[in-house]
Amino acid sequence: LSPSPTTVHTLKMSPCSMSIHYVIVGAGSAGCVLANRLSEDSHESVLLLEAGPKDMWFNSVRLSWKIHMPAALTYNLCDNKYNWYYHTLAQEHMNNRVMYWPRGRVWGGSSALNAMVYIRGHAEDYNRWQREGAEGWDYDHCLPYFRKAQCHELGANRYRGGSGPLHVSRGKTNNALHHAFIEAGQQAGYPFTDDMNGYQQEGLGWMDMTIHKGKRWSTASAYLRPALKRPNLRAEVRCLTTRILFDGNRAVGVEYTQNGEKKKVFADKEVILSGGAINSPQLLMLSGVGNADDLKHHSIPVIQHLPGVGSNLQDHLELYVQQQCTQPITLYKAQKPVHMVKIGLEWLTMFTGYGATAHLESGGFIRSRPNVTHPDIQFHFLPSQVIDHGRVASKIEAYQVHVGPMRSTSIGWMKLRSADPLDHPILQPNYLSTDVDVWEFRESVKLSREIFAQKAFDPFRGPEVQPGPQVQSDADIDAFVRQKADSAYHPSCTCKMGVASDPMAVVDSNTRVLGVEKLRVVDASIMPSVVSGNLNAPTIMIAEKAADIIKGLPALVDLKVPVYQPPTLETQR
Repeated sequence: LSPSPTTVHTLKMSPCSMSIHYVIVGAGSAGCVLANRLSEDSHESVLLLEAGPKDMWFNSVRLSWKIHMPAALTYNLCDNKYNWYYHTLAQEHMNNRVMYWPRGRVWGGSSALNAMVYIRGHAEDYNRWQREGAEGWDYDHCLPYFRKAQCHELGANRYRGGSGPLHVSRGKTNNALHHAFIEAGQQAGYPFTDDMNGYQQEGLGWMDMTIHKGKRWSTASAYLRPALKRPNLRAEVRCLTTRILFDGNRAVGVEYTQNGEKKKVFADKEVILSGGAINSPQLLMLSGVGNADDLKHHSIPVIQHLPGVGSNLQDHLELYVQQQCTQPITLYKAQKPVHMVKIGLEWLTMFTGYGATAHLESGGFIRSRPNVTHPDIQFHFLPSQVIDHGRVASKIEAYQVHVGPMRSTSIGWMKLRSADPLDHPILQPNYLSTDVDVWEFRESVKLSREIFAQKAFDPFRGPEVQPGPQVQSDADIDAFVRQKADSAYHPSCTCKMGVASDPMAVVDSNTRVLGVEKLRVVDASIMPSVVSGNLNAPTIMIAEKAADIIKGLPALVDLKVPVYQPPTLETQR
C-alpha cells in the first residue's frame, strides 16, 4: 500500500500488509458513515476498503457529472463502471424474467447511484424490528440517529435534524404536474402530509431528497470526504476483498486484491462488513461463515455454521402507471439533445436548473385496504416516462407514478455460485410467490389509476399509456404486473439482526456476527425485515447507531414520540 501524504506518519505500513484498529469493507451508504464516526477519535486508526473507484475524477464534481448531477442518475444505473450490475435468477412468477439489480461499486456505494429519495420508513417498521429480536432498535431508539445524520433545509424539529452531515432538501422545479398529483390524492380522499418522514407518513406530499446546492449528496460527500483530512483514516479504492482472515473463530483481518496484487490487512480491534445486502453475505460465505452444507459444496472450510447468511432476502417491487400528457410540460423535450446540452451547461456552471434535481419531487404512502395499521403502498411521481430503467429514451409527453407494495410476503435467498470472489452470487428474490403479493399489486394499479382519474389531472390527462385501456380485468392486471414490475433496488435483510435462538439470525442487536469474535456487519443486510420505504436513509441511520455501539457510547433515545394514527381503520382511506 502506498500511503497518502496525510496518513504516512500514522498508519503502520509494510509492502503487502499493515495492521490498524478497524478495517471497514465497503465505502457505501454505511461504510462512509462508519469511517467518519470511528475516526472522530484520533486514537483510533481506520482503513476503508472499496472495490470500486472514487466518485470524483481529478477531485472534480464537474468532471464527474454523471454521478453528481442529480438528473444524470440513469447513466450509472445502466452500465457497470460504478455498478456491480447484478441479475437475479429467472423469476417463475414473473414470466421467467431475469431482473436487473444495480448496486453501487464506488465511493458512496448505492447512494452515489440512487434516485436520491430520502425516506425513512414508518415508525412501526422499527417497533416491528424490536419484536423480531433487534433489541434497542425500536422507533424511540432509531429516530435520534435519523436526526443526528440529517441537516434538513427546513430546519430542525423533533423529527428532523438541522446540523448533521447529510443535507436533505425539497424539489425546486415547481412543475404543475407535481401539484396536480398531490391535489388529486386529496380529491381521492387521502390526506396531505407536509413531512412523510415526520409525524405523518400517510398521505401525499413533497418528497425529501439527498440533494445539496444542486448536487447529489451521497455519503461520500456527506461523511467520507470531510473525514479524509484526518491522519488516522485511510480510504483505498479498487480493492476486492476476497475473504475474512480468522484465527480460530476470531476475525483478525481481511485479504484483498488491488491492482492485481494480493494483500492482507490486520485489524487490532474489529473487521466491519459494510458491503451491502449482496456483498456482505457473499464475503461471509466465502470466508466460511454460512450454511455449512452449502460451504462444503464449494470446498470452503467452515468457520461458523450460520444458515441465515444469505437467507431472508427481501426487496421492493414496483411498476409504472403512465399517462399521456396533453400539455408540453413533462421532461420529454428536456431529453432532446439540444435541450440536454443547455441543461448540462447550466448545471456545470451554476449547479441549477433541470439538472439539479432527480425530478421525483412528490410522492406518498397509502394503505391498500381497511384494517392495515400503517401505509403499505408507496408512490413516487415523475413528470416523465421511464422505459427499461431509463435505458430507452422517452417516446412521448407523459407522466407516471412508480407504485408498489412495501411489505411483500415473498422471501428469497442468495447463495454462492462458486468459491471465486469474482463470480456474482445466485440471487433468488422469489417475487410474487404469494397470493397476497399479487393482490396488493393489483390494488396498487387500481388505486394509481383512480388518482390519475381525479379532476386535478383534467387539464393534462391524455390516453393511458401503461397498463393501457385494454387492461381492465383482474387477470389482465395480474398479467401486466408479471410482465412489467421490476425491482425498486431495495435488496435487504440477508444478514438478519436477531436473537441467537433465531435460526435465521446472523448478527445480534450490537451488529456482531453470531458465533465469532471481532466481526460485525453494518449495512442494509442486517435489517430484520424491509422497511416501508426507500433504504438509503435507514441504512445511514443503522451506521450512525452502530458507530455509537462500537464506540461504547450510551444509545440515544427519544421516548414516546407522537406518530399519526388513522382516524379509523374501518376504511381504506
